[in-house]
Amino acid sequence: MKYLTYRVYINVLLIAGTLLASCSGGSEKAGKKEKDTTKTENKESGLELSAEQMRSVGIVTGPIEQKNLDAVVRANGQLAVPPQNKADVSILSGGIISNIDVLEGQQVHKGQVLATIKNQDLIKLQQDYLAAKNNFTYVQAEYDRQSQLKAAGAGTGKSFQASEATYNAEHSRLTAYESQLQQLGVSPGRISNGHIVSQFPVTSPISGTVGSITANIGAYVQPGTSIMEVVDNSKIHCDLTVFEKDLMLVKVGQKVSFQLTNQDNEIITGVINGVNKSFENESKGVIVHAVINNKQHQNLIPGMYVTALISTGSKLTAAVPVDAVIRSEGKQYIFVSSMHNKNGKTIFTKMEVTTGVSELGYIQVTPLTALPTNVQIATKGAFYLQSKAAGGAGEE
Repeated sequence: MKYLTYRVYINVLLIAGTLLASCSGGSEKAGKKEKDTTKTENKESGLELSAEQMRSVGIVTGPIEQKNLDAVVRANGQLAVPPQNKADVSILSGGIISNIDVLEGQQVHKGQVLATIKNQDLIKLQQDYLAAKNNFTYVQAEYDRQSQLKAAGAGTGKSFQASEATYNAEHSRLTAYESQLQQLGVSPGRISNGHIVSQFPVTSPISGTVGSITANIGAYVQPGTSIMEVVDNSKIHCDLTVFEKDLMLVKVGQKVSFQLTNQDNEIITGVINGVNKSFENESKGVIVHAVINNKQHQNLIPGMYVTALISTGSKLTAAVPVDAVIRSEGKQYIFVSSMHNKNGKTIFTKMEVTTGVSELGYIQVTPLTALPTNVQIATKGAFYLQSKAAGGAGEE
């Protein structure tokens, strides 16, 4: 009898434990379901962030802009200067460089002395000039005398003609010596006063910036050798290569946006001012010249590579920065922002869009749901918002 009573007691305890476990499990599942429901509701209602949170993670908002991205021709090229704004500094007569007065990168003006050349032949040239000048004085006096005799009818025509021919020949020779000295930067007047020099200056042919200096002091340079270059970057322009398929779309006067490839993608603007009429080698590309609008006096250097968008139409399209578009599960989204009326926080709602052409840091977007005209979106920090929406940032 006692044994049966004990068995009944054990069975009652087992049944009670099973019921308690069942109730506990149901409560746990209900709590989890409630948590998931809350999470889904939060996800659908958007992400709320305060101004401090937005600053800490670098979220920036802005409008959907209008960009001319669909009616453009893309071209690559380099910055260059016109031939008249770039000069090689050469010497007319060989000699030894005795002095270099400038440094690379230095600003110079036209006619400024850049270097000095020693030349022993210069001394002989000055001697020949002085001899020719003294001889010309005698010839001129004889010519004047024969002219007076002819005027008085006392001289012979033959003597006058001989003196005239000699006068013209000596005058030409003297003028040639003076021209040679002036080209070398030596003043004939100073030589006439007894100032004989053994070196001549090399002056800058244009105003600009000294480029590469290819000679040293003490080096002997041949006539016609370039010892440095001077470049005037104030007239810098861009040479773009446009291929045959786009050539008919490009015309003089069209606006161009340039992106400096190796300068943090900095953007400058310009205008097409010339289109070549011949192909470059076998590339089937034509060089198009564009004037650059450099009002900010940016440090533009010939040879910089650029990517350009030539505007061939006036059609505008909605566009946002490339970083504003995030991709998830084969779809593309932007985050639209709005202000919460109660707590003052910013609400970000994910909106699906389709994208088009992407150039110069912007991408064409078309929202699948109509948006207000002045809508604000997350232009920076969209990746963080996507991570938070997926639960990654929240869990972290």
